[in-house]
Amino acid sequence: MPQGFDELAAFAVVARERSFTRASAKLGVSPSALSQTIKALEARVGVRLLARTTRSVAPTEAGERLLKTVLPRFEEIEHALGELSELRDKPAGTIRITAGEHPARTVLQRGLARLLPMYPEIKVEIVVDYGLVDIVAEHFDAGVRLGEQVAKDMIALRIGPDMRMAVVGSPAYFERRPKPRTPQDLTDHNCINMRLPTYGHLFPWEFEKDGRELKVRVDGQLTFNTIRQRLDSAMQGLGLAYMPEDIAAPCIQSGELVRVLEDWCAPFPGYHLYYPSRRHASPAFSLLVEALRFRPL
Repeated sequence: MPQGFDELAAFAVVARERSFTRASAKLGVSPSALSQTIKALEARVGVRLLARTTRSVAPTEAGERLLKTVLPRFEEIEHALGELSELRDKPAGTIRITAGEHPARTVLQRGLARLLPMYPEIKVEIVVDYGLVDIVAEHFDAGVRLGEQVAKDMIALRIGPDMRMAVVGSPAYFERRPKPRTPQDLTDHNCINMRLPTYGHLFPWEFEKDGRELKVRVDGQLTFNTIRQRLDSAMQGLGLAYMPEDIAAPCIQSGELVRVLEDWCAPFPGYHLYYPSRRHASPAFSLLVEALRFRPL
């Protein structure tokens, strides 16, 4: 093995974990032995690579430069080793995916229900996050976003149909207030807002009709960051909610909710699975991709 390879590998784990304790547990060595390994590397290169305090460990400027160089190489080695699972009878391994609440409950859940019973050695971890996560930096295998949000340097796979949003309120709410005829009328209504980390502010309600696009910043007494809370509040008559059509549809059909401004809610590109273009696909990941791939009827 090349000189210093073990030291570089140890440095990469400590820098990624930001902790000697967690890194030593992953590497199967004691924290003191790991500390000596890092000191030997720093002595060899002649610069300090990690800034240590009693509570945390973080790469120095020199450490960040080294990490950017070595980490992609180690990830490539890990992926190459993962490909060896092709020699096994059954695909196996853990796949980490970041997604919003809606695609996690709908698109991903349906695909995994088809895949996982057939391959018991495949494990999937889904982390619900509304921000536009850097999947490489956060060590996810893939993420799910709307088609228009996928970065150009990623491979994007369509996993869901086009979507529409719906504006809904309860019959009791509309007994007290007239139905809005245009999106501008929403400014006179008690609307249930949503705040998403992606935007950093209250999410504007988006509409389109006959090529005309409108964004309306609504106001109201309630603000949530989950679909379920907005749906429940709308059914309780606490205001108008703006949410994916498929979530509201059962309540509209049952009469618990009334839909308005339907002609202003145009279709838009649905969800896509995205992952780095340089990713080496393991058999398990390839099976996941096929299970999620959108196939129009």
